[in-house]
Amino acid sequence: MRATEEFWFEEYGLEITNNGPITTGAQATIHATLRTKNDSAVSNLYHFNWIYAPLILIEKSERRFNSVINVTGEFPGTFPVSVWVTHRNCWLCRPVARNVTMLQITEFVTGNLTIAQIEDSRFIKHGSSSSVGAVTRISFCLHDPSDYFKSASFVYNWDFGDGVYQITKEPFVYCNYSTMGNRTVHLKVVAEWEQIGSIIHETETVQKTGDFTTALELLDAVKSIHVVGSRETHVMENLSLSLHINGTPPLALCWLIKSECILLEGEKCHLVVLTGSCYNLSHTFSDAGQYCLSVRVQNGVTMLQTYHEIKVWPAGIQPAFFVLLCIALVLVMVGLVLYTTFRSNTQQKDLVEVADFDFSPLSDKSLSSHSESDCGQVCCRSCFLRSSQEERESHEFLLSFYKPVKMYTV
Repeated sequence: MRATEEFWFEEYGLEITNNGPITTGAQATIHATLRTKNDSAVSNLYHFNWIYAPLILIEKSERRFNSVINVTGEFPGTFPVSVWVTHRNCWLCRPVARNVTMLQITEFVTGNLTIAQIEDSRFIKHGSSSSVGAVTRISFCLHDPSDYFKSASFVYNWDFGDGVYQITKEPFVYCNYSTMGNRTVHLKVVAEWEQIGSIIHETETVQKTGDFTTALELLDAVKSIHVVGSRETHVMENLSLSLHINGTPPLALCWLIKSECILLEGEKCHLVVLTGSCYNLSHTFSDAGQYCLSVRVQNGVTMLQTYHEIKVWPAGIQPAFFVLLCIALVLVMVGLVLYTTFRSNTQQKDLVEVADFDFSPLSDKSLSSHSESDCGQVCCRSCFLRSSQEERESHEFLLSFYKPVKMYTV
């Protein structure tokens, strides 16, 4: 809470500040600093002249290029405090610089309300915004630069704007809102202490109050970022991606494509402000390789980051070609195996049919029955040998029987 004014008069500049507003009875500090454009003028000595009535001067100090005064006021209002600077040995000369500041004095307690949200076990300030479902701390910061309230005891009456009230002795509360929307938080501060009266010189109780209000905007946290689109593309080919965000707008979207995934903190990126929940992104790659799309989204209360890997192929090379080639090779190999197996089975079947075919016009039943009867009566090696010998003789007879006869004429 510092009011600053700076005014340049030719080659001189005069800056003046105050630490108001203050409550009646407290002290305010007003600081004036002289600046020069010409370095050769710094060797001169200067004098600061103040006008602060109807305020009461408590203390004054002056150095080479600055001066400080402490003042107090018994009545509320906004009071001007002016200062002009002259050369030290020439009070009646024309001022080299002058300036003025306005000091606000009130009869109430001075301070302000701050809002912070708990994230990762630490408090993050978000101005006047907070996330639905998150633990929010609302704090009162007392502005008392001169320790005027050092012996006072405080009572805080809270109104959260949703029908809930609370009284505390601490200058902060924790709350958790379950629905989105705008809330108005009210706080009444009561400060009380004892002091000796200036007239009766008896102990009296002094009380000062202050009313404070802040607007609280409850937003839905950024819960997810969904990247819709292909993970493969080619050099000099336009890649289109769609980002779908689950969170309450307005949203600050920051995206960056690099060879590796990075955390977007202080990194230069493409910043886009969204009023909706969808964003279409287009990018053309000039070199082949592996890339990563880093995306960060925040809406004033929460921040979320995600990544999307992208494979960029050289121009003219189709990834599907390799897949089709592999499929064709597999099919050829399977067909070759099936053909070889079928061919082998067919040859074996032909051999069996030729061996079992009856070339003789005579019936082999008598031979087979004779062999079976002989083998059945005597189970010995001579039986099998004889049977085999008879079959060969019969087979040779049949071959000679069907052997074609060539005729020659002389």
